Amino acid sequence: MRYVVAITGASGSIYGIRLLENLPGEKILVISEMAKKIIPHETGYSVEDVKALADITFEDDDLFASISSGSFKFDAMFVAPCSGSTLAKIHAGIADTLITRAAAVAIKESRRLIIIPRETPKSAIFLRNEYELSRIGVCILDANPGFYSKPRTIDDIIDFVVGRCLDQISIEHDLYKKWE
Repeated sequence: MRYVVAITGASGSIYGIRLLENLPGEKILVISEMAKKIIPHETGYSVEDVKALADITFEDDDLFASISSGSFKFDAMFVAPCSGSTLAKIHAGIADTLITRAAAVAIKESRRLIIIPRETPKSAIFLRNEYELSRIGVCILDANPGFYSKPRTIDDIIDFVVGRCLDQISIEHDLYKKWE
């Protein structure tokens, strides 16, 4: 299995990091320039620490990277977290960065695209972009924890959201207690 993880410049880079720590198979990483600034500010990780969790890393301005082509196969792509700007570009079909181009490839090739927006409150524009992407099969997975698993720590809350991401691609995990 081969997965693309894109970390954009929204708060919540820990979701992308935790995905990298828990995804099986080959992991391909792209980090936006703004995310490179946010990662050390919000987490205990350096950008180099995060890159070390991936098998392959591309720069966001590298439109010659393999994941920019539909002929390069990957099983799913996660945009975690997804900024409002990135969401709007994906919705509009603007593929001017590697992240938005890889998302466009996922859509055109009918591959699983899971977007984890971390924005609140949401404007009508943001909601429209999410709605229209969901209508074409993109999974919009808000970074909203469930509390039936009785989280006690921030890590428990992060693990719930990441576990729901893994659920979308049928990956077994024990990141949170399932509803019984």
